[in-house]
Amino acid sequence: MKKIKERPHAVMFPYPLQGHVIPFVNLALKLASNGFTITFINTDSVHHQISRSRGLHLDHDVFLESRQHGLDIRYATLTDGFPLAFDRSLHHDQFFEGIMHVFPAHVDDLLARITTLDPTINTIIADTFYVWPSSLARKYNLLNVSFFTEPALVITSYYHVHLLKENRHFASSAGNRSDAIEYIPGVKSIATADLPSYLQEEGDLNTTVHRIIDRCFKDAKKADFMLCNTVEAFEQDTIAALRQIQPFYAIGPVFDKNRISTSLWAESDCAAWLDSKPRGSVLYISFGSYAHTSKHVIEEVANGLLLSGVHFIWVLRPDIVSSEHPEVLPVGFERRVEGSGLIVPWCDQIEVISHPSVGGFLTHCGWNSILESIKCGVPLICYPLLTDQFTNRKLVVDDLKIGINLCDKKSTPTRKGVAERVNYLMRSQEIRQQIKEVGKILVDAMGVDGSSVVNFNQFVEDLTTKIAAIKGSLVKDD
Repeated sequence: MKKIKERPHAVMFPYPLQGHVIPFVNLALKLASNGFTITFINTDSVHHQISRSRGLHLDHDVFLESRQHGLDIRYATLTDGFPLAFDRSLHHDQFFEGIMHVFPAHVDDLLARITTLDPTINTIIADTFYVWPSSLARKYNLLNVSFFTEPALVITSYYHVHLLKENRHFASSAGNRSDAIEYIPGVKSIATADLPSYLQEEGDLNTTVHRIIDRCFKDAKKADFMLCNTVEAFEQDTIAALRQIQPFYAIGPVFDKNRISTSLWAESDCAAWLDSKPRGSVLYISFGSYAHTSKHVIEEVANGLLLSGVHFIWVLRPDIVSSEHPEVLPVGFERRVEGSGLIVPWCDQIEVISHPSVGGFLTHCGWNSILESIKCGVPLICYPLLTDQFTNRKLVVDDLKIGINLCDKKSTPTRKGVAERVNYLMRSQEIRQQIKEVGKILVDAMGVDGSSVVNFNQFVEDLTTKIAAIKGSLVKDD
């Protein structure tokens, strides 16, 4: 087949949450480094938050330096339908309703404009949680690539909701079953408590989030290609089963050596404090960029840290607890931990967990955090809060065995339990050795002949071939 002259030109649409923007930015860099032209679209809100956190002018974009180094990455923003001052975290249901019903019209307008101005655009790469990619890809004659930023086990759970309903394992099925689920293709066994939280919750299935999930995963099955930010060796059977549904490529972890900061908050510099602590002595604690918890949980974790006596860095977002509780830590806590504990509103997580003094990570089980921890060889204490985090916990504790639970499933941590779990993890040579071995699997997957590189190259070849076939078909029609 004659090789096409023009590059693949993809328009990329990350979901407007930090945990989704990070892998999308890294994927954009990876694709551009492999000959793609990329037009990257952020929402105005995300762009403003990134610019503000880095002290940059709003005219600056995150790919400016990448372009200076020869990568063809264009950048644009569009409105999500809400004013910049609107609190998307506090009013998340209203925000997601807008993302489902209002945002697609803005995407449509943007695609109409940019595909007219630049007819070389031939591909959409959109976050799997959007409900519109297949219809807009078809409208503008673009190939549709869905990028799933979570593990394969999560997407196959959503893909097989019909089986959960038929077998009465779905949250709102009549006469719910609580035994192990052993009929999802490629999944030997999974407990109902390890399904994504939206498949566990009882009650109204007409909520905004349930309607998004129902629509987006039906839409995702129509994608020409599915990319997944996971490692093949971590989920081999699950990935093999998903390939029976559609072209599926495990290309994770999607890291880039030329990291670009896409933090939505200003980052505290923890380097000097970490330098002052012994090797492997510091516990890092973060509940991520989006999840919320209760004042009671924060207090129990805080008191547990006091009982444990370990050094720690704790990322405590100002909005981690509802606005009704501006002071979430126990009275006098910061004074009592002065010297042994550092509390910051946000930080560069990779810089912290890659520091030699960090020996453990108490995490909400966000998938980016897990992949980063594996790469840095930092074992995990798991306290999932919502969505995919319960399924991610299963992969960490039950499958890969690189971490422990903070408390029993569905229970609330106690200060005594926190202290016991923290001390166990920080002293466990067995878990430390296991995460080194799992880390080697991850690094090997990223190597020249590793599975993630092979899968990525296969995706590029398959996409390019399909672009050429479509181009040839259009030429023939003309």
